[in-house]
Amino acid sequence: MIPHKPSPSISVADETRAAEILGRVRRMEVRTNRLVDDSLAGRYASVFKGRGMDFDRVRNYVPGDDVRTIDWNVTARTGDPHVKLFTEERELTILLMIDVSASSDFGSVVDSKRELAAEAAGVLAASAIRNRDKVGLILFSDAVELYIPPGKGRMHIMRLIRETLYFQPEQRGTDIAKALDFANQVIHRKSVIFLVSDFCLGAPFQERLNLLRTKLQVTNRRHDVIAVSVTDPREESLPDVGRICIEDAESGQVVEIDTGSAKVREAFEKQSRQRRELTAARIRSLGVDLLQFTNGENWMPALMGFFQSRRQRSG
Repeated sequence: MIPHKPSPSISVADETRAAEILGRVRRMEVRTNRLVDDSLAGRYASVFKGRGMDFDRVRNYVPGDDVRTIDWNVTARTGDPHVKLFTEERELTILLMIDVSASSDFGSVVDSKRELAAEAAGVLAASAIRNRDKVGLILFSDAVELYIPPGKGRMHIMRLIRETLYFQPEQRGTDIAKALDFANQVIHRKSVIFLVSDFCLGAPFQERLNLLRTKLQVTNRRHDVIAVSVTDPREESLPDVGRICIEDAESGQVVEIDTGSAKVREAFEKQSRQRRELTAARIRSLGVDLLQFTNGENWMPALMGFFQSRRQRSG
């Protein structure tokens, strides 16, 4: 006889926390749906069209047909010229790759960079689902922390939002190159990849940036990669609050900075700006689109502008 094992008890605190998480996910779902309805209706579908052609049937050749579509096997068998007809493959696969390293938890305004990434991802996912496309998710740090295969439906989108907001990564660092390698292994059909990160590459910066550029180049040949940079105002400039200790969220290194010194603040801003501009230039040099969102600012105009420019280029 197998002894009965009682189910583990769930504390009131756990139930309360679960209710809070579900409530927030639902509120974010409502907000992202509203943003899609108000701003992105129709724009997504006009930008991301089918990425391939499926064979439909053959028919007799008529003057004006493209000779490159002639089906020589059928033509030889029947004695009459035939051409192949194709239909556009409408369904797309959208892959959201989101950086959940320790630096993503930083936020000097109401939300953290990770919360900003979750909202942006929710809007993209909601747009994709309404267009009957599939959406998958990769959460990464300096390792791939979670992979959810592409799927459809409201519950699927809620799961993606929930995991992006609340998943607890095991690692603290950032390795975008490793995450891109994983994406190339699991996604075999040409897909649209949104790479969402603060692009805090750590040291040695130049070496990591060169590796990122190489991996992005490989991935962009196979897929359509769109980089989304999420930053916080305090990562670009320091307030004048005297001497403070700053801890690197990923390495744990602590340094003391005299923010009361104008030279220190200027040097910090200069280095931050140079790294940001160099990273953006390297990404764009590959033909990869780059969206830049700042925490605490309205990022929807930038996303709408991206869709508009994409539509003009494709037109």
